[in-house]
Amino acid sequence: MHPSRILALGVGNTLLTDEGAGPRAADRLAARAGDRPGLTCLDAGTLSFTLAEAIATADGLVIFDAARLGQAPGSVRLLEGAEMDEFVRSGKLTVHEVGITDLMDMARMTGDLPAFRALIAIEPAEIGWGLDLSPDVARAIDPAVDMALRLLDRWAASPAELSA
Repeated sequence: MHPSRILALGVGNTLLTDEGAGPRAADRLAARAGDRPGLTCLDAGTLSFTLAEAIATADGLVIFDAARLGQAPGSVRLLEGAEMDEFVRSGKLTVHEVGITDLMDMARMTGDLPAFRALIAIEPAEIGWGLDLSPDVARAIDPAVDMALRLLDRWAASPAELSA
């Protein structure tokens, strides 16, 4: 089974410098692939339980977020399936009103966890008041979106359903 309803969420606060990397990446994905059938791109802000329904109706989920990877600022990392689940439970993500872990746990408890799911994490350089991304993180947006596009192509070519 291929995912036919893919939700791409950009998580973060665009008022806090590199914390806004997620929404900026989701916006760029929408600009570059918004006409892809079944793809919905949303600026999820700092998350909310209201996103639980959107996640429940998706069979593919891509989340862009700033995250502490322990790498150089602007580094981009793809975490998929169980690796994503383990990473979001580790608490390494930036702090939001409702955590990605909370939303994934809700989806898991209700049996609505998308079989296809991935986190594209971008290492921030700074988190502070400001509307602009740091130069390193700004340069990471296109590579993060390229990573998402390759992922979506791979999912589309997937011969079998993945296990949740």
